[in-house]
Amino acid sequence: MIVPSNAIFVHQPDCSLYKFGEEHPFNPIRLTLTVDLLQTLGALPEEQWHETSRQASSQMLALAHREDYIEAVRQLSSLAPAPEEQDSSGQFGLNTEDTPFFPGMHEAAAAIVAGSVEAAELVMSGQTLHAYHMAGGLHHAFPERGSGFCVYNDAAVAIKHLRETYNARVLYIDTDVHHGDGVQWIFYNDPDVCTYSIHETGKFLFPGTGYVYEKGTDAGVGTCFNLPMEPYTEDDSWLECFRTSISQVTAAFKPDIIISQHGCDAHAYDPLSHIHCSMRIYSEMPAIIHELAHTYTGGKWVALGGGGYDLWRVVPRAWALVWLTMIDHPIAAELIGKTTAELEAEALEEVKRPLESKLRLPQQWLDKWQKSSPSELPQWWLDDLAQIPPIPRRSEIEAKNRTICEIAIQDL
Repeated sequence: MIVPSNAIFVHQPDCSLYKFGEEHPFNPIRLTLTVDLLQTLGALPEEQWHETSRQASSQMLALAHREDYIEAVRQLSSLAPAPEEQDSSGQFGLNTEDTPFFPGMHEAAAAIVAGSVEAAELVMSGQTLHAYHMAGGLHHAFPERGSGFCVYNDAAVAIKHLRETYNARVLYIDTDVHHGDGVQWIFYNDPDVCTYSIHETGKFLFPGTGYVYEKGTDAGVGTCFNLPMEPYTEDDSWLECFRTSISQVTAAFKPDIIISQHGCDAHAYDPLSHIHCSMRIYSEMPAIIHELAHTYTGGKWVALGGGGYDLWRVVPRAWALVWLTMIDHPIAAELIGKTTAELEAEALEEVKRPLESKLRLPQQWLDKWQKSSPSELPQWWLDDLAQIPPIPRRSEIEAKNRTICEIAIQDL
């Protein structure tokens, strides 16, 4: 049954077990914080909450992964792997500091895949227009190995499912600050899957790929687009390049469905990258994708999570805004195209209108989590830009990014 708002929030509880260790930056507390923020807002009504306990089968995982890799993940997930099994972890990329094997790894990663496939199926089967699986977006995993905090590539499996079940043309949009390498290479020769990634250039950041000249191979030439942004790119340049390029890519490819990955690690606060953006890009990008979905796919849009390592100040706001955009919530509408200063001014000038409650984070949520946060939680949905100093080389960075954007879409 299609819910009134045409959006479903997919939740798989076992996704919270995907945890490499207490000191590892990939921490599922991000999911808890965001869900609690949305529930505090009253933005997750029962009819839109879709909980599933499914796990991806070996057959489903094999849509994007080799059978020997799946078996290795399964074996390494036991509480006490045999020495010979531990020795094989290096072959499969599961003995690194970034992606170490852990007990229950297979079950947790398979749960994430199942949630993303479920979201894609709900949309493509017509049960809803939009679906959000926040725990998904593990875009670095390859068919034969894990990489970059990613064990199974849930986005790739979901896309393969849509291709095999519905013969759908899929546009994959990746806004994580790290290049969406795993998804790109899996579909590099597929003319019916278009991969688009905007990220910090691989010259300085993991995974070291995603250059503008990576455009696909064989039949897939012309269905791969990369926007490698310069370090210290700010909001205006990032959004200019994103809006210009993704609009033209979508118009040219004409997808049946959009799957977007919403890593939120291009924020200036994120400890694992060098991009200097604010929360503004995380209010604008979902709105752009939402509009493109309604223009080109009849509204069919699946959103996934991804990276984001300022767990307290950035991820809950950014990921909540994806869902608020999907459901046309007043908060999302209020933020589009405005700076924090403009929003604060409106709140002060229009005291008779309950605008301030839309612009500030709910006090109940702030009070609940501030004592656990290692830093002061923000009061507003958007950032106080006085806390993010401007970059002296702005014009130079903008010029380089504009050139990259022009090269990326020159053949469209």
